[in-house]
Amino acid sequence: MAKQEKTNVMRTLERLKIPFQVHCYADSGVISGAEVAAYLGQDPARVFKTLVTVGKSRTHYVFMIPVEEALDLKKAAAAAGEKAMEMLPAKDLLPLTGYVHGGCSPIGMKKPFRTFIHFTAASFETILFSAGKIGWQVECGLEDLRRAHPVEEADVTVEI
Repeated sequence: MAKQEKTNVMRTLERLKIPFQVHCYADSGVISGAEVAAYLGQDPARVFKTLVTVGKSRTHYVFMIPVEEALDLKKAAAAAGEKAMEMLPAKDLLPLTGYVHGGCSPIGMKKPFRTFIHFTAASFETILFSAGKIGWQVECGLEDLRRAHPVEEADVTVEI
């Protein structure tokens, strides 16, 4: 197993005295969120991916959704009060957030963005999300996440 490194996310949670668990999949070779959930032995509905978007107003928004779900851009736009929403191009992610694709966390971005989390997060005692580095996840409760970074609940996934 890879040696645990402290990420900005972990340092932020520690500074705020928020309890969390660290999960590592750095040496596993898994890539997709569903693979991460399976490797960690977690219900994929509890493992959230962090997506960055840009609204028609050119304002940026962050959405946290379960790893097996897809973001519905119309619902995302409605939640944010935008006329339209699109995914941020991957090349713009690092300069804007300080994170790379696959290691993006709502906590510790270069500047805070309005953040939405899929409403199902409230039905779990804890959820997992990126620790800010590929290969690492943190687990904490939704209310604890809110202490580190405000999140609004919304229904923003594609109906299957």
